Amino acid sequence: MSFQPVKFYQTGTFTVGNRLLAPEERSVQASAKRFNSINSGHRACQGCGEALGARYAIDAAMEATDGQLVAANATGCLEVFSTPYPETSWQIPWIHSLFGNTAAVATGIAAALKVKQRKGEQKRDVRVVAQGGDGGTTDIGFGCLSGMFERNDDVLYICYDNQGYMNTGVQRSSATPPAARTATTMAVGPEPGNVFGQGKFVPAIALAHDVPYVATATVADLRDLEAKVRRAMEIRGARYIHILVPCPLGWGTASQETIHMARLAKETGIFPVFEAEHGEITSVLPIRRQLPVEDYLKPQKRYAHLFGKQPKVAVIARLQAMADRNIKRYGLLGQGER
Repeated sequence: MSFQPVKFYQTGTFTVGNRLLAPEERSVQASAKRFNSINSGHRACQGCGEALGARYAIDAAMEATDGQLVAANATGCLEVFSTPYPETSWQIPWIHSLFGNTAAVATGIAAALKVKQRKGEQKRDVRVVAQGGDGGTTDIGFGCLSGMFERNDDVLYICYDNQGYMNTGVQRSSATPPAARTATTMAVGPEPGNVFGQGKFVPAIALAHDVPYVATATVADLRDLEAKVRRAMEIRGARYIHILVPCPLGWGTASQETIHMARLAKETGIFPVFEAEHGEITSVLPIRRQLPVEDYLKPQKRYAHLFGKQPKVAVIARLQAMADRNIKRYGLLGQGER
């Protein structure tokens, strides 16, 4: 039986097939030799952005270090769905820390490995990654993270930001955006949802620490995410990558829309995607087709109260203004390189 090869080309999207790229530009995930650092069989929800983000990021880190990697993981969704005792989906050396001390635990691991190498007990250079959700990063673990930045410890910290405490019932975190409803924000009244003027954007705080490398990414841009992880592993000292990982359960979106929601966050300017070295932004992932924030808000049930019989026009305008500030501040409509 003979076969005729058929070429398929995607049109109308922002993607390109691996075979159209040079070998060095092809994604880790498309390779049959990828490490599968977090394997199948975990208990993540359908469409979980965090599961995607962790797989993309850690596989890229494993490739960059030739498999010489240790991970510390905060309590949270990622830890719970990947390691229900006595099982684990992790195929790498992996240590579960408390909710708030992941950066400190990772620092201790890095220090111990350095001593072992100095004594000649370990010949290969083993690198360290710390992982946490936005709750374990922006809230409970923020003190330890700031200390890691200040000491310039040789750790890559990755925050998987789904904008709330999703594992324990969708409670508000300091990464929850304004107007978004959670289990612990105002459910009714003149302004339901999270209040404006609270919270923090940790990548900007990392920039203020003047650490060697800071980047943001989303699960919608695989090659961008992988490239940033590889770049981070080329650098010594404290590094921070903040990945937006939509949560269908907490955001009230369809499970098949995870990638689309991450792309909308970037294309509206709600979530700026950039990288920086030593406090200076070096490049941004520019918006390809600027969209209004309504396109991002409407598919999410946590914003449903903004689009009822009496739409909250003023609130939507404030959210649009936030996106516009991001676009201006980070130059998201520019050419990308700075």
